[in-house]
Amino acid sequence: MTLQKLDGKTLAEMILQGAHHLKKNSQMIDALNVFPVPDGDTGTNMNLSMTSGAEEVKTVDENHAGIVSKALAKGLLMGARGNSGVILSQLFRGFSKAIEEKDVLTTNDFSSALQGGVETAYKAVMKPVEGTILTVAKDSAEASIELAEKESEFVPFIEGVVEAAKASLKRTPDLLPVLKEVGVVDSGGQGLLTIYEGLLANLKGEDMPDVEEVASMDDMVNAEHHKLAQDFMNTEDIEFGYCTEFMVKFEEEKLLNNPYDEEQFRQQLSELGDSLLVVSDEDLIKVHVHAEHPGEALSLGQQFGSLINMKIENMREQHTSIVGDKKKKSKPAQEKAEYGIVTVSMGDGIKKLFESLGATVVIQGGQTMNPSTQDLSEAIKEAHANKVFILPNNKNIVMAAEQAAEIADEEVVVIPTKSIPQGMSAMLGFNPEADLEANKNEMTGLMSEVKTGQITYAVRDTQIEGLTIEKGHFMGISDGKISSTDKDALTTAKALLNQMIDEDEDEILTILTGEDVDDKDVSLLEAYIEETFEDLEVEIHNGGQPIYSYIFSVE
Repeated sequence: MTLQKLDGKTLAEMILQGAHHLKKNSQMIDALNVFPVPDGDTGTNMNLSMTSGAEEVKTVDENHAGIVSKALAKGLLMGARGNSGVILSQLFRGFSKAIEEKDVLTTNDFSSALQGGVETAYKAVMKPVEGTILTVAKDSAEASIELAEKESEFVPFIEGVVEAAKASLKRTPDLLPVLKEVGVVDSGGQGLLTIYEGLLANLKGEDMPDVEEVASMDDMVNAEHHKLAQDFMNTEDIEFGYCTEFMVKFEEEKLLNNPYDEEQFRQQLSELGDSLLVVSDEDLIKVHVHAEHPGEALSLGQQFGSLINMKIENMREQHTSIVGDKKKKSKPAQEKAEYGIVTVSMGDGIKKLFESLGATVVIQGGQTMNPSTQDLSEAIKEAHANKVFILPNNKNIVMAAEQAAEIADEEVVVIPTKSIPQGMSAMLGFNPEADLEANKNEMTGLMSEVKTGQITYAVRDTQIEGLTIEKGHFMGISDGKISSTDKDALTTAKALLNQMIDEDEDEILTILTGEDVDDKDVSLLEAYIEETFEDLEVEIHNGGQPIYSYIFSVE
Protein backbone atom coordinates (compact mmCIF):
# COMPACT_ATOMS: atom_id res chain seq x y z
CA MET A 1 0.00 0.00 0.00
CA THR A 2 1.34 3.40 -0.98
CA LEU A 3 0.68 6.65 0.85
CA GLN A 4 1.25 9.91 -1.00
CA LYS A 5 -0.93 12.22 1.10
CA LEU A 6 -1.25 12.56 4.87
CA ASP A 7 -4.64 13.58 6.20
CA GLY A 8 -5.27 14.90 9.71
CA LYS A 9 -6.21 11.53 11.16
CA THR A 10 -3.03 9.85 9.89
CA LEU A 11 -0.85 12.72 11.10
CA ALA A 12 -2.49 12.53 14.54
CA GLU A 13 -1.78 8.80 14.77
CA MET A 14 1.85 9.41 13.78
CA ILE A 15 2.20 12.07 16.47
CA LEU A 16 0.72 9.83 19.16
CA GLN A 17 3.13 7.04 18.30
CA GLY A 18 6.02 9.50 18.20
CA ALA A 19 5.09 10.60 21.73
CA HIS A 20 4.69 7.00 22.87
CA HIS A 21 8.09 6.01 21.47
CA LEU A 22 9.69 9.00 23.22
CA LYS A 23 8.05 8.03 26.49
CA LYS A 24 9.36 4.45 26.25
CA ASN A 25 12.91 5.71 25.65
CA SER A 26 12.98 8.75 27.96
CA GLN A 27 15.17 7.07 30.58
CA MET A 28 17.70 6.07 27.94
CA ILE A 29 17.78 9.68 26.75
CA ASP A 30 18.18 10.91 30.34
CA ALA A 31 21.28 8.74 30.65
CA LEU A 32 22.96 10.69 27.83
CA ASN A 33 23.09 13.93 29.82
CA VAL A 34 26.70 15.13 29.90
CA PHE A 35 26.95 16.25 33.52
CA PRO A 36 26.49 13.40 36.03
CA VAL A 37 24.30 15.61 38.24
CA PRO A 38 20.78 14.78 39.43
CA ASP A 39 19.05 16.72 36.66
CA GLY A 40 15.64 17.68 35.28
CA ASP A 41 16.90 15.49 32.44
CA THR A 42 16.42 15.89 28.72
CA GLY A 43 14.40 12.72 28.20
CA THR A 44 12.02 13.49 31.04
CA ASN A 45 11.53 17.10 29.93
CA MET A 46 10.99 16.18 26.28
CA ASN A 47 8.61 13.39 27.27
CA LEU A 48 6.47 15.64 29.48
CA SER A 49 6.46 18.34 26.79
CA MET A 50 5.55 15.94 23.97
CA THR A 51 2.90 14.26 26.13
CA SER A 52 1.24 17.64 26.59
CA GLY A 53 1.24 18.09 22.82
CA ALA A 54 -0.14 14.60 22.22
CA GLU A 55 -2.95 15.14 24.73
CA GLU A 56 -3.99 18.27 22.83
CA VAL A 57 -3.92 16.35 19.52
CA LYS A 58 -6.32 13.79 21.01
CA THR A 59 -8.95 16.52 21.42
CA VAL A 60 -9.09 17.26 17.66
CA ASP A 61 -12.14 15.85 15.86
CA GLU A 62 -11.45 17.30 12.41
CA ASN A 63 -9.60 15.37 9.71
CA HIS A 64 -7.41 18.36 8.81
CA ALA A 65 -3.60 18.16 8.96
CA GLY A 66 -3.17 21.87 9.66
CA ILE A 67 -5.59 21.78 12.60
CA VAL A 68 -3.88 18.68 14.03
CA SER A 69 -0.43 20.27 13.80
CA LYS A 70 -1.77 23.47 15.37
CA ALA A 71 -3.10 21.46 18.32
CA LEU A 72 0.29 19.76 18.73
CA ALA A 73 2.04 23.13 18.72
CA LYS A 74 -0.39 24.54 21.29
CA GLY A 75 -0.01 21.58 23.64
CA LEU A 76 3.77 21.64 23.33
CA LEU A 77 3.92 25.37 23.93
CA MET A 78 2.05 25.20 27.23
CA GLY A 79 3.64 21.94 28.39
CA ALA A 80 7.23 22.78 27.44
CA ARG A 81 9.72 22.02 30.22
CA GLY A 82 13.44 22.68 30.20
CA ASN A 83 15.45 23.98 27.27
CA SER A 84 15.00 20.75 25.31
CA GLY A 85 11.21 20.92 25.73
CA VAL A 86 11.08 24.56 24.68
CA ILE A 87 13.21 23.92 21.58
CA LEU A 88 10.98 20.95 20.72
CA SER A 89 7.93 23.18 21.05
CA GLN A 90 9.52 25.76 18.75
CA LEU A 91 10.35 23.12 16.14
CA PHE A 92 6.71 22.05 15.97
CA ARG A 93 5.49 25.63 16.21
CA GLY A 94 7.32 26.44 12.99
CA PHE A 95 6.22 23.11 11.51
CA SER A 96 2.59 23.99 12.25
CA LYS A 97 2.84 27.51 10.84
CA ALA A 98 4.10 26.17 7.50
CA ILE A 99 1.09 23.88 6.97
CA GLU A 100 -1.71 25.56 8.96
CA GLU A 101 -3.93 25.96 5.86
CA LYS A 102 -3.39 22.46 4.44
CA ASP A 103 -5.92 19.72 5.06
CA VAL A 104 -3.64 17.04 3.55
CA LEU A 105 0.13 16.96 3.17
CA THR A 106 2.49 15.87 0.41
CA THR A 107 6.12 15.01 1.03
CA ASN A 108 6.99 18.51 -0.25
CA ASP A 109 4.61 20.02 2.32
CA PHE A 110 6.16 17.93 5.09
CA SER A 111 9.66 18.98 4.01
CA SER A 112 8.63 22.66 4.04
CA ALA A 113 7.18 22.18 7.52
CA LEU A 114 10.42 20.63 8.82
CA GLN A 115 12.35 23.60 7.45
CA GLY A 116 9.87 26.03 9.00
CA GLY A 117 10.41 24.34 12.34
CA VAL A 118 14.18 24.70 12.11
CA GLU A 119 13.94 28.41 11.24
CA THR A 120 11.61 29.08 14.18
CA ALA A 121 13.73 27.12 16.65
CA TYR A 122 17.00 28.79 15.65
CA LYS A 123 15.38 32.22 16.07
CA ALA A 124 14.15 31.26 19.54
CA VAL A 125 17.64 30.38 20.82
CA MET A 126 19.79 33.42 21.52
CA LYS A 127 23.08 31.61 20.92
CA PRO A 128 22.44 28.41 18.94
CA VAL A 129 24.99 25.68 19.63
CA GLU A 130 25.79 23.12 16.95
CA GLY A 131 26.02 19.48 17.95
CA THR A 132 22.63 19.67 19.66
CA ILE A 133 18.98 18.96 18.86
CA LEU A 134 19.08 22.03 16.60
CA THR A 135 21.73 20.43 14.39
CA VAL A 136 19.84 17.15 14.11
CA ALA A 137 16.66 19.05 13.20
CA LYS A 138 18.49 21.18 10.63
CA ASP A 139 20.35 18.31 8.96
CA SER A 140 17.26 16.11 8.68
CA ALA A 141 15.21 19.05 7.33
CA GLU A 142 17.86 19.81 4.70
CA ALA A 143 17.95 16.16 3.67
CA SER A 144 14.16 16.19 3.35
CA ILE A 145 14.33 18.78 0.54
CA GLU A 146 16.17 16.44 -1.83
CA LEU A 147 14.12 13.48 -0.64
CA ALA A 148 10.82 15.23 -1.37
CA GLU A 149 11.93 16.14 -4.88
CA LYS A 150 12.37 12.51 -5.86
CA GLU A 151 10.02 10.69 -3.46
CA SER A 152 6.28 11.27 -3.29
CA GLU A 153 5.51 8.25 -1.07
CA PHE A 154 5.66 8.92 2.63
CA VAL A 155 7.17 5.71 3.94
CA PRO A 156 10.46 5.93 2.01
CA PHE A 157 10.45 9.71 2.51
CA ILE A 158 10.22 9.49 6.32
CA GLU A 159 12.74 6.62 6.23
CA GLY A 160 15.16 9.03 4.59
CA VAL A 161 14.46 11.72 7.19
CA VAL A 162 15.13 9.21 9.99
CA GLU A 163 18.39 8.08 8.39
CA ALA A 164 19.52 11.70 8.01
CA ALA A 165 18.69 12.35 11.68
CA LYS A 166 20.65 9.26 12.73
CA ALA A 167 23.69 10.32 10.73
CA SER A 168 23.50 13.85 12.16
CA LEU A 169 23.18 12.53 15.71
CA LYS A 170 26.24 10.37 15.19
CA ARG A 171 28.22 13.48 14.20
CA THR A 172 27.24 15.53 17.28
CA PRO A 173 30.35 14.55 19.31
CA ASP A 174 32.53 15.97 16.52
CA LEU A 175 30.74 19.33 16.80
CA LEU A 176 30.52 19.55 20.58
CA PRO A 177 33.79 18.53 22.28
CA VAL A 178 32.22 17.87 25.68
CA LEU A 179 30.12 15.09 24.10
CA LYS A 180 33.23 13.44 22.74
CA GLU A 181 35.00 13.79 26.09
CA VAL A 182 32.20 11.99 27.93
CA GLY A 183 31.57 9.54 25.08
CA VAL A 184 27.89 10.24 24.32
CA VAL A 185 25.77 11.72 21.55
CA ASP A 186 23.54 14.72 22.19
CA SER A 187 20.55 13.82 24.35
CA GLY A 188 18.18 16.34 22.75
CA GLY A 189 19.09 15.12 19.28
CA GLN A 190 18.47 11.55 20.42
CA GLY A 191 15.04 12.62 21.68
CA LEU A 192 14.13 14.17 18.34
CA LEU A 193 15.31 11.08 16.45
CA THR A 194 13.20 8.93 18.79
CA ILE A 195 10.10 10.95 17.87
CA TYR A 196 10.88 10.63 14.16
CA GLU A 197 11.31 6.87 14.59
CA GLY A 198 7.84 6.75 16.15
CA LEU A 199 6.36 8.62 13.19
CA LEU A 200 7.92 6.10 10.81
CA ALA A 201 6.82 3.08 12.87
CA ASN A 202 3.24 4.28 12.65
CA LEU A 203 3.38 4.67 8.88
CA LYS A 204 4.84 1.17 8.52
CA GLY A 205 2.32 -0.36 10.92
CA GLU A 206 5.02 -1.46 13.35
CA ASP A 207 4.76 -1.64 17.14
CA MET A 208 1.35 0.01 17.29
CA PRO A 209 0.68 1.16 20.87
CA ASP A 210 -2.57 1.80 22.62
CA VAL A 211 -2.70 5.57 22.20
CA GLU A 212 -4.09 5.97 25.71
CA GLU A 213 -0.66 4.94 26.98
CA VAL A 214 0.72 8.30 25.92
CA ALA A 215 -0.39 9.95 29.16
CA SER A 216 2.52 10.07 31.55
CA MET A 217 1.10 8.04 34.45
CA ASP A 218 -2.38 6.93 33.35
CA ASP A 219 -1.37 3.30 33.75
CA MET A 220 -0.96 3.95 37.47
CA VAL A 221 -3.94 6.11 38.42
CA ASN A 222 -7.38 6.64 36.96
CA ALA A 223 -7.76 10.40 37.24
CA GLU A 224 -11.55 10.23 37.37
CA HIS A 225 -11.47 10.11 41.16
CA HIS A 226 -10.34 13.73 41.10
CA LYS A 227 -13.71 14.72 39.67
CA LEU A 228 -16.03 12.72 41.92
CA ALA A 229 -16.48 15.28 44.65
CA GLN A 230 -16.06 18.45 42.59
CA ASP A 231 -19.73 19.38 42.58
CA PHE A 232 -20.24 18.75 46.29
CA MET A 233 -17.47 20.80 47.89
CA ASN A 234 -16.03 24.29 48.00
CA THR A 235 -12.50 25.10 46.87
CA GLU A 236 -11.47 26.15 50.39
CA ASP A 237 -12.55 22.72 51.72
CA ILE A 238 -9.74 20.97 49.85
CA GLU A 239 -7.30 20.05 52.63
CA PHE A 240 -4.48 18.71 50.48
CA GLY A 241 -4.18 20.91 47.43
CA TYR A 242 -1.67 19.23 45.12
CA CYS A 243 -2.15 16.04 43.16
CA THR A 244 1.39 14.68 43.21
CA GLU A 245 2.53 11.83 40.96
CA PHE A 246 6.07 10.63 40.52
CA MET A 247 8.24 7.57 40.01
CA VAL A 248 11.47 6.63 41.74
CA LYS A 249 14.11 4.64 39.90
CA PHE A 250 15.97 2.58 42.53
CA GLU A 251 19.68 3.32 43.00
CA GLU A 252 21.73 0.59 44.63
CA GLU A 253 23.97 2.93 46.62
CA LYS A 254 21.03 4.75 48.18
CA LEU A 255 19.33 1.47 49.02
CA LEU A 256 22.40 0.37 50.99
CA ASN A 257 21.86 3.30 53.35
CA ASN A 258 18.07 3.31 53.15
CA PRO A 259 16.64 -0.17 52.46
CA TYR A 260 13.24 0.13 50.80
CA ASP A 261 10.25 -1.04 52.82
CA GLU A 262 7.04 -0.43 50.88
CA GLU A 263 4.78 -0.54 53.93
CA GLN A 264 6.96 1.90 55.86
CA PHE A 265 7.24 4.21 52.85
CA ARG A 266 3.47 4.13 52.40
CA GLN A 267 3.01 5.00 56.08
CA GLN A 268 5.40 7.97 55.79
CA LEU A 269 3.55 9.28 52.75
CA SER A 270 0.16 8.81 54.41
CA GLU A 271 1.17 11.38 57.00
CA LEU A 272 1.57 13.98 54.24
CA GLY A 273 -1.86 13.68 52.61
CA ASP A 274 -4.54 11.39 51.26
CA SER A 275 -5.64 9.52 48.08
CA LEU A 276 -2.41 7.58 48.41
CA LEU A 277 -1.29 4.89 46.00
CA VAL A 278 2.13 3.23 46.12
CA VAL A 279 3.13 0.52 43.64
CA SER A 280 6.65 -0.89 43.34
CA ASP A 281 8.63 -3.60 41.60
CA GLU A 282 12.33 -4.48 41.55
CA ASP A 283 13.25 -1.35 39.56
CA LEU A 284 10.71 1.37 40.29
CA ILE A 285 8.28 2.89 42.74
CA LYS A 286 5.16 4.65 41.45
CA VAL A 287 3.48 7.12 43.79
CA HIS A 288 0.25 9.09 43.72
CA VAL A 289 -0.72 11.26 46.69
CA HIS A 290 -2.73 14.39 47.39
CA ALA A 291 -0.43 16.52 49.53
CA GLU A 292 -0.25 20.10 50.75
CA HIS A 293 3.55 20.14 50.46
CA PRO A 294 4.49 17.99 47.44
CA GLY A 295 8.20 18.64 47.90
CA GLU A 296 8.13 16.60 51.12
CA ALA A 297 6.73 13.59 49.24
CA LEU A 298 9.38 13.95 46.55
CA SER A 299 12.10 14.13 49.18
CA LEU A 300 10.88 10.92 50.82
CA GLY A 301 11.03 9.14 47.46
CA GLN A 302 14.46 10.49 46.66
CA GLN A 303 16.07 8.62 49.54
CA PHE A 304 15.69 5.42 47.49
CA GLY A 305 16.80 6.64 44.05
CA SER A 306 16.29 9.22 41.32
CA LEU A 307 12.97 10.92 40.58
CA ILE A 308 11.40 10.49 37.15
CA ASN A 309 8.00 11.21 35.52
CA MET A 310 6.94 13.87 38.03
CA LYS A 311 3.60 15.65 37.76
CA ILE A 312 2.14 18.07 40.29
CA GLU A 313 -1.26 19.69 39.74
CA ASN A 314 -2.97 22.36 41.82
CA MET A 315 -6.38 20.81 42.58
CA ARG A 316 -7.79 24.04 43.97
CA GLU A 317 -7.19 25.67 40.60
CA GLN A 318 -8.67 22.62 38.86
CA HIS A 319 -11.75 22.71 41.08
CA THR A 320 -12.32 26.40 40.43
CA SER A 321 -12.03 25.92 36.66
CA ILE A 322 -14.40 22.90 36.64
CA VAL A 323 -17.29 24.09 38.78
CA GLY A 324 -16.49 27.74 39.42
CA ASP A 325 -15.94 29.29 42.81
CA LYS A 326 -19.10 31.19 43.72
CA LYS A 327 -17.55 32.97 46.65
CA LYS A 328 -14.70 34.27 44.52
CA LYS A 329 -17.12 35.33 41.83
CA SER A 330 -19.15 37.30 44.33
CA LYS A 331 -16.15 39.29 45.52
CA PRO A 332 -15.28 42.56 43.77
CA ALA A 333 -12.30 42.27 41.44
CA GLN A 334 -9.09 43.19 43.21
CA GLU A 335 -7.12 45.97 41.57
CA LYS A 336 -3.88 44.86 39.99
CA ALA A 337 -0.61 45.85 41.62
CA GLU A 338 1.87 47.82 39.54
CA TYR A 339 4.64 45.20 39.93
CA GLY A 340 4.80 41.49 40.64
CA ILE A 341 7.77 39.15 40.90
CA VAL A 342 7.59 35.43 40.05
CA THR A 343 10.54 33.33 41.08
CA VAL A 344 11.38 29.62 41.13
CA SER A 345 12.88 27.90 44.16
CA MET A 346 13.33 24.55 45.83
CA GLY A 347 13.05 23.99 49.56
CA ASP A 348 10.80 25.71 52.09
CA GLY A 349 13.68 27.72 53.54
CA ILE A 350 14.62 29.22 50.19
CA LYS A 351 10.95 29.90 49.43
CA LYS A 352 10.65 31.90 52.66
CA LEU A 353 13.84 33.81 51.83
CA PHE A 354 12.46 34.86 48.45
CA GLU A 355 9.17 35.89 50.03
CA SER A 356 11.03 37.96 52.61
CA LEU A 357 12.88 39.69 49.75
CA GLY A 358 9.57 40.66 48.13
CA ALA A 359 8.66 37.82 45.73
CA THR A 360 4.94 37.81 44.88
CA VAL A 361 4.70 34.18 43.72
CA VAL A 362 7.26 31.45 44.40
CA ILE A 363 6.98 28.33 42.26
CA GLN A 364 8.41 25.17 43.80
CA GLY A 365 10.74 23.70 41.20
CA GLY A 366 14.29 23.59 40.00
CA GLN A 367 16.83 21.02 38.92
CA THR A 368 14.71 17.87 39.04
CA MET A 369 11.36 19.55 38.48
CA ASN A 370 11.43 22.18 35.74
CA PRO A 371 8.14 24.11 35.70
CA SER A 372 6.38 24.18 32.34
CA THR A 373 5.38 27.20 30.29
CA GLN A 374 1.85 26.59 31.60
CA ASP A 375 3.04 26.64 35.23
CA LEU A 376 4.86 29.93 34.67
CA SER A 377 1.89 31.42 32.80
CA GLU A 378 -0.39 30.62 35.73
CA ALA A 379 2.12 32.17 38.14
CA ILE A 380 2.13 35.38 36.07
CA LYS A 381 -1.66 35.54 36.40
CA GLU A 382 -1.45 34.78 40.12
CA ALA A 383 0.94 37.71 40.60
CA HIS A 384 -2.00 39.93 39.56
CA ALA A 385 0.15 42.83 38.44
CA ASN A 386 0.47 45.05 35.39
CA LYS A 387 4.21 44.44 35.14
CA VAL A 388 5.80 41.12 36.15
CA PHE A 389 9.42 40.04 36.51
CA ILE A 390 10.26 36.32 36.27
CA LEU A 391 13.42 34.97 37.91
CA PRO A 392 13.92 31.35 36.69
CA ASN A 393 16.99 30.67 38.88
CA ASN A 394 18.01 27.72 36.67
CA LYS A 395 19.47 27.78 33.16
CA ASN A 396 17.08 25.02 32.11
CA ILE A 397 14.03 27.14 32.99
CA VAL A 398 15.01 30.40 31.27
CA MET A 399 13.57 29.47 27.85
CA ALA A 400 10.25 28.30 29.31
CA ALA A 401 10.05 31.60 31.22
CA GLU A 402 10.71 33.57 28.03
CA GLN A 403 8.02 31.56 26.27
CA ALA A 404 5.53 32.29 29.07
CA ALA A 405 6.42 35.99 28.88
CA GLU A 406 5.79 36.00 25.15
CA ILE A 407 2.22 34.73 25.44
CA ALA A 408 1.25 36.71 28.57
CA ASP A 409 -1.28 39.55 28.49
CA GLU A 410 0.75 41.41 31.10
CA GLU A 411 4.04 43.22 30.51
CA VAL A 412 6.55 40.54 31.52
CA VAL A 413 10.34 40.74 31.73
CA VAL A 414 12.55 37.70 32.31
CA ILE A 415 15.68 38.34 34.37
CA PRO A 416 17.77 35.34 33.17
CA THR A 417 18.97 34.17 36.58
CA LYS A 418 20.59 30.74 36.41
CA SER A 419 20.97 29.99 40.12
CA ILE A 420 19.36 30.70 43.47
CA PRO A 421 22.14 33.15 44.48
CA GLN A 422 21.68 35.07 41.23
CA GLY A 423 17.95 35.24 41.91
CA MET A 424 18.44 36.50 45.46
CA SER A 425 20.93 39.11 44.29
CA ALA A 426 18.58 40.28 41.52
CA MET A 427 15.76 40.65 44.05
CA LEU A 428 17.86 43.16 45.99
CA GLY A 429 17.97 45.36 42.89
CA PHE A 430 14.20 45.74 42.59
CA ASN A 431 12.84 49.22 43.32
CA PRO A 432 9.02 49.60 43.26
CA GLU A 433 9.44 53.32 42.56
CA ALA A 434 11.60 52.80 39.46
CA ASP A 435 10.34 52.17 35.94
CA LEU A 436 10.44 48.78 34.21
CA GLU A 437 13.62 49.38 32.22
CA ALA A 438 15.54 50.78 35.19
CA ASN A 439 14.55 47.79 37.32
CA LYS A 440 15.51 45.37 34.55
CA ASN A 441 18.97 46.94 34.20
CA GLU A 442 19.62 47.05 37.96
CA MET A 443 18.41 43.51 38.62
CA THR A 444 20.37 42.09 35.68
CA GLY A 445 23.48 43.97 36.76
CA LEU A 446 23.36 42.70 40.33
CA MET A 447 22.68 39.16 39.10
CA SER A 448 26.02 39.11 37.29
CA GLU A 449 28.00 40.27 40.32
CA VAL A 450 27.43 37.16 42.45
CA LYS A 451 29.35 33.88 42.26
CA THR A 452 27.43 30.62 42.70
CA GLY A 453 28.75 27.40 44.22
CA GLN A 454 26.86 24.13 44.65
CA ILE A 455 27.58 20.78 46.28
CA THR A 456 25.68 17.83 44.87
CA TYR A 457 26.29 14.14 44.18
CA ALA A 458 27.18 12.22 41.01
CA VAL A 459 24.59 9.88 39.55
CA ARG A 460 27.15 7.90 37.53
CA ASP A 461 30.87 7.45 36.94
CA THR A 462 32.33 9.83 34.40
CA GLN A 463 35.39 11.78 33.32
CA ILE A 464 34.85 15.43 32.50
CA GLU A 465 36.89 18.63 32.53
CA GLY A 466 39.94 16.72 33.73
CA LEU A 467 38.19 15.19 36.74
CA THR A 468 37.47 11.52 37.39
CA ILE A 469 34.11 11.39 39.14
CA GLU A 470 32.71 8.32 40.84
CA LYS A 471 29.02 7.60 41.22
CA GLY A 472 27.79 8.62 44.66
CA HIS A 473 30.72 10.97 45.30
CA PHE A 474 30.09 14.65 45.88
CA MET A 475 30.93 17.34 43.36
CA GLY A 476 31.69 21.05 43.80
CA ILE A 477 30.24 23.15 40.98
CA SER A 478 31.41 26.74 40.53
CA ASP A 479 29.20 28.82 38.22
CA GLY A 480 28.15 25.72 36.29
CA LYS A 481 31.60 24.10 36.05
CA ILE A 482 32.51 20.99 38.04
CA SER A 483 35.69 21.94 39.89
CA SER A 484 36.13 19.44 42.76
CA THR A 485 35.01 15.99 43.83
CA ASP A 486 35.35 13.77 46.90
CA LYS A 487 33.43 11.03 48.68
CA ASP A 488 32.86 13.44 51.58
CA ALA A 489 30.54 16.44 51.21
CA LEU A 490 32.38 18.59 53.73
CA THR A 491 35.76 18.02 52.07
CA THR A 492 34.24 18.88 48.70
CA ALA A 493 32.68 22.03 50.12
CA LYS A 494 36.00 23.24 51.55
CA ALA A 495 37.77 22.66 48.24
CA LEU A 496 35.06 24.53 46.34
CA LEU A 497 35.15 27.54 48.66
CA ASN A 498 38.95 27.72 48.40
CA GLN A 499 38.56 27.99 44.61
CA MET A 500 35.67 30.47 44.69
CA ILE A 501 36.69 32.99 47.33
CA ASP A 502 39.10 35.83 46.57
CA GLU A 503 40.04 37.29 49.95
CA ASP A 504 41.08 40.62 48.40
CA GLU A 505 37.73 41.18 46.64
CA ASP A 506 34.98 39.08 48.24
CA GLU A 507 33.20 40.31 51.35
CA ILE A 508 30.06 38.23 51.93
CA LEU A 509 29.42 34.48 51.84
CA THR A 510 25.84 33.23 52.12
CA ILE A 511 25.32 29.51 52.72
CA LEU A 512 22.05 27.71 52.08
CA THR A 513 22.09 24.28 53.72
CA GLY A 514 20.25 21.36 52.13
CA GLU A 515 17.84 18.87 53.59
CA ASP A 516 20.56 16.18 53.89
CA VAL A 517 22.99 18.28 55.96
CA ASP A 518 23.19 17.88 59.74
CA ASP A 519 24.01 20.63 62.23
CA LYS A 520 27.40 19.10 63.09
CA ASP A 521 28.67 19.41 59.52
CA VAL A 522 27.37 22.97 59.30
CA SER A 523 29.27 23.88 62.47
CA LEU A 524 32.46 22.28 61.16
CA LEU A 525 32.17 24.16 57.87
CA GLU A 526 31.48 27.44 59.65
CA ALA A 527 34.56 26.96 61.87
CA TYR A 528 36.71 26.21 58.80
CA ILE A 529 35.51 29.37 57.04
CA GLU A 530 36.12 31.58 60.08
CA GLU A 531 39.65 30.19 60.40
CA THR A 532 40.49 30.33 56.69
CA PHE A 533 38.78 33.55 55.61
CA GLU A 534 39.04 35.86 58.62
CA ASP A 535 37.55 39.00 57.05
CA LEU A 536 34.63 37.30 55.32
CA GLU A 537 31.11 38.02 56.58
CA VAL A 538 29.16 34.74 56.71
CA GLU A 539 25.37 34.22 56.71
CA ILE A 540 23.90 30.72 57.06
CA HIS A 541 20.28 29.84 56.28
CA ASN A 542 18.47 26.52 56.32
CA GLY A 543 17.39 26.31 52.71
CA GLY A 544 15.90 22.84 53.01
CA GLN A 545 16.62 22.21 49.33
CA PRO A 546 16.88 18.70 47.86
CA ILE A 547 19.72 17.67 45.51
CA TYR A 548 22.23 20.27 46.79
CA SER A 549 23.86 19.77 50.18
CA TYR A 550 25.09 23.36 50.06
CA ILE A 551 24.46 26.37 47.85
CA PHE A 552 27.05 29.13 48.20
CA SER A 553 26.65 32.78 47.23
CA VAL A 554 29.88 34.79 47.14
CA GLU A 555 29.87 38.59 46.74
